[in-house]
Amino acid sequence: MGQFDFYVLALSWSPGFCENSGSRSRQCDSGSGLGFVIHGLWPQNEKGYPSFCEPSGRFVPQAAIADADGLFPDKNLARYQWRKHGTCTGESPSGYFQAVRRAREFVRIPESFKALGSRSRVLPSEIEQAFLNANPGLRPDMISVSCGRRLLQEVRICLSKDLRGFRQCPEVDRDGCRAGEITVPAVK
Repeated sequence: MGQFDFYVLALSWSPGFCENSGSRSRQCDSGSGLGFVIHGLWPQNEKGYPSFCEPSGRFVPQAAIADADGLFPDKNLARYQWRKHGTCTGESPSGYFQAVRRAREFVRIPESFKALGSRSRVLPSEIEQAFLNANPGLRPDMISVSCGRRLLQEVRICLSKDLRGFRQCPEVDRDGCRAGEITVPAVK
């Protein structure tokens, strides 16, 4: 196992990412139907986080990319997440993508976000509460809502190193959105 204390599962709100970044990524195509997508599974320390731990981590075998199929909005993001974060886990590329899958299967997306058909304005705490209600054992000091230009960007959820439970993460929690009401763009 790599030298870190816990994991952060970062779930990007695809419509917010697309609106803020102006990305031409396929996830931003009209009709993609994407809501929350995996941005990454990040090894985290109580203070700070490791990144780009193995210079040899540049190559990701095709079989490992197959393990990532359906997890990330595109294969380039999967490769980048492996290089930046996966190389710090002590796992092989396949092992890392399997951990990403376990983390994603552990966290439930609230029903209210699954087919959000219209823009809405909410408080970050309301987004947090929806995740708390959908995930027994998740508490406010284990989750952070991230925003940019008053748009929902992502939800970050802290998980134990064995991916079997939620855990406190004061530094991640403090990094959360400080805006009042934010806009949640609709799924396209």
